[in-house]
Amino acid sequence: MILETKSKKMTLKMAQNCVELTLDGKHRLDLSFKGVTAVPKCVQKLFHMAEVDLSRNMIRKFPDFIAQFIKMTVLDLHSNCLEELPVAISYLQNLKVLNLCNNRLTSLPSELGLLNKLQTLNLGLNQLEALPASIGALEELRHIGLSDNRFTRLPGCLLKLKKLESIKMDRNPIIAEKIPTEKPVSISESFYLVKESFLCKECLNRCQFVSFTNGLPFIKEIFTTLSRSKYFACCNKAWRYENYYL
Repeated sequence: MILETKSKKMTLKMAQNCVELTLDGKHRLDLSFKGVTAVPKCVQKLFHMAEVDLSRNMIRKFPDFIAQFIKMTVLDLHSNCLEELPVAISYLQNLKVLNLCNNRLTSLPSELGLLNKLQTLNLGLNQLEALPASIGALEELRHIGLSDNRFTRLPGCLLKLKKLESIKMDRNPIIAEKIPTEKPVSISESFYLVKESFLCKECLNRCQFVSFTNGLPFIKEIFTTLSRSKYFACCNKAWRYENYYL
């Protein structure tokens, strides 16, 4: 049984009172913790916002009028009830940070790959099993969070991203497919892929040791594949981010 929660109403004046000025002089609309189940229609009149925070609400569907927010660089939708994204999100050509963590997403529109300025994409705590191939076209992407989803392997499209600095994939059922004498092994806890330049010498040696001497072929295979781009498999819990949602 699903209990319907009554959405709180919001007027344009109420929304305007939630506009802040960032340290670098940009306008930020903070509508987090407002108890809304839909993005208020009055928000359309605030299309000049550079940053929009709609996190920690109960939003089920994101409206197509998002396409009007062409100046937006940061969009935070974490901790809502989103099951899908509108194709209109592709119009946010200046978007650099997109946080979709802790929703109910099972798939993503291929149009997400049109956000050519996107640098940070957080998709943690969803129900994703795969990424659209178009993600490989996000040439500016540097950080991607995929923790707590249903991935069984590293999405191949990520190997095309030359500027990617870190991939967070802990608590996914990543399976070792070719272990003839043992049962399939899965990684349920911390699993990260980071650039060589981000590791200290001790950590780098630890990653190399784990990859080549612990008898887990799937880790060795991932390491070998990514080492061409100077990426390394790292199971060190020290790489856990302080802020889960960023």
